[in-house]
Amino acid sequence: MADSSLPDSTSDRQTLWVVSELYYPEETSTGYYLTRIAEGLADTFDVKVLCGQPNYSARGTVAPKRESHNGVEIVRAAGTTLNKNIIPFRVVNMLTLGISTFFHALFGFKKGDRVLVVTTPPAMPFVIALASLIRGAAYILLIHDNYPEILVAAGKAKPSGAVCNVLNFFNRWLYKHTSKIIAVGRDMKEMLEQKTVGLDTAIDVIPNWAELETVHPMPKDENPLLAELGLKDAFVLLYAGNMGHPNDLETIIKTADELRDDRDIHFVFLGSGVKKSYLLKSVEELKLTNVTILEPRPREEQAVFLNACDVAIVSLVNKMKGVSMPSRTYNILAAGKPILALTENGSEIARVIADDNVGWHCPSGDVSRFTELVRAASKSRNLKAMGERARNAALTRYDLDRAIGLYRDAITTVQ
Repeated sequence: MADSSLPDSTSDRQTLWVVSELYYPEETSTGYYLTRIAEGLADTFDVKVLCGQPNYSARGTVAPKRESHNGVEIVRAAGTTLNKNIIPFRVVNMLTLGISTFFHALFGFKKGDRVLVVTTPPAMPFVIALASLIRGAAYILLIHDNYPEILVAAGKAKPSGAVCNVLNFFNRWLYKHTSKIIAVGRDMKEMLEQKTVGLDTAIDVIPNWAELETVHPMPKDENPLLAELGLKDAFVLLYAGNMGHPNDLETIIKTADELRDDRDIHFVFLGSGVKKSYLLKSVEELKLTNVTILEPRPREEQAVFLNACDVAIVSLVNKMKGVSMPSRTYNILAAGKPILALTENGSEIARVIADDNVGWHCPSGDVSRFTELVRAASKSRNLKAMGERARNAALTRYDLDRAIGLYRDAITTVQ
């Protein structure tokens, strides 16, 4: 529970700052993960968090400027909380929060402190790196998305264009001065090794984890969402999560169109994002009766909606290898569901699937192959065994305690 008292600042323990735009009470992906990391490390470090006001799942909540929650001191920087879905407003939010965070860091960080900063929003690491260098603190980069590569994959920038050249120049400075980089995937580490050639930068891989405390397998015939939708007897493929530029929804819709006459196969989409309008428009124009589109549901309902399928879909557009890893993947494993992925060979998603033989994957845009895989999955007799292997992978490879242990080791070994 939260309380108004702040931890004793005279502690002899090493001070660790965790810096993220999103933090408790935000439960959006980055907020959830950074909150669990900070709280999980509070038994080893004197953990302080520097973050902004809630502006995603908890938008509208006005959190205290300073409070203590689960042994962590939270300092919230001021900043605008305009509608993030409007690009100019998002830029204003990023600028105001960046300036405010910089001054909080400049007066809060001390020589010898360790600082863990996540790359969301993309300007945050640069602000925190500058403050850390001025104050003599050691900063550690937690890479959730690689820039500018994610802009290239999303079609928002050209690889040799001015935006990429500028970002790559500043990234070299950022990587040169960091004490360590933490990547959330093996493919991401490989990309970062190429980007840091000649800098002798330490790079650790720490995957995100499954929410085993809340997500577990559930019999299909007992699922209330499937009952509500009247889909208990159908072969259901579920896409749950962000519907952004990096996500390939086009191939899934084209496949649904190919399979429109197969009454036993149904696609369910649950989530939001800039591509949702495309989704709604396509389903209407193509008159697809084998597609259901649902609004996002709270994180605490994951055990229900992630089990509302036979197979779960994870999709990324091309050129996303090494760029990002959808964290929902681990909760799909926790729900004991096989995965059908649109992703490149060698990506972290492809490796997770191959590690424990928990599904199938093919390249983004290959409608023929994806359609073939959907048909094969619908006739497979191995779904139960795949689901059991998926659950076991979540329990043995992707649990919270293991991840916190890796973060603890990574941070304590920083010189």
